[in-house]
Amino acid sequence: MAKVFVITGPSGVGKGTLIQGLMTCLPELELSISATTREPRTGERDGVDYHFMSSSEFQRRLQAGEFVEHADYAGRRYGTLRSELDRRLRAGSPVVLEIEVQGARQIRRTMPEAVQVFIAPPSLEDLRLRLEHRGTDDAAEVQRRLAVAEDELAARSEFEHVVVNDSLERALELLTEIVQGSLAKCRAPTSHYTRGQQGKATQP
Repeated sequence: MAKVFVITGPSGVGKGTLIQGLMTCLPELELSISATTREPRTGERDGVDYHFMSSSEFQRRLQAGEFVEHADYAGRRYGTLRSELDRRLRAGSPVVLEIEVQGARQIRRTMPEAVQVFIAPPSLEDLRLRLEHRGTDDAAEVQRRLAVAEDELAARSEFEHVVVNDSLERALELLTEIVQGSLAKCRAPTSHYTRGQQGKATQP
């Protein structure tokens, strides 16, 4: 079965940048495009960055059972369409989901085999500065996102893997190691150990 990788964490923590780097390192991965009711930011394209929907369309598709997970975040709605995920899994492609913590919990219940990684900032103050400096949200929106982030950071202990994004290069290295290790386990018919370069036992 193809692997599903859930990447979550507070808004502004750098999930999108890390995922772009991850997919450059591991081109076999496919990114599931989320749906949202928020307005597109400058340069974002429908069907490429997100599936942009009205609130009424989102609710209609939710009631029709078309989402595998969904979340309300800072006054907007986000979700993963079942068709987005199923099409890639049927093709045998490992899939990356960039979703909210609420959605990650739903995936954990329905797909416990999914690998979940929480991306954390070095501190809440660091996150505030990132949100302000990226310039995509007004002051009120930044405060809404920070309020949500406080609750999300309290949930980091729920996740098997936590990557602190204090250095983009190091965070990408750690994230890539997690994904590569999981893919190797998925492909291996049995579990074997080999000797690492430093003489330590490592899993292939």
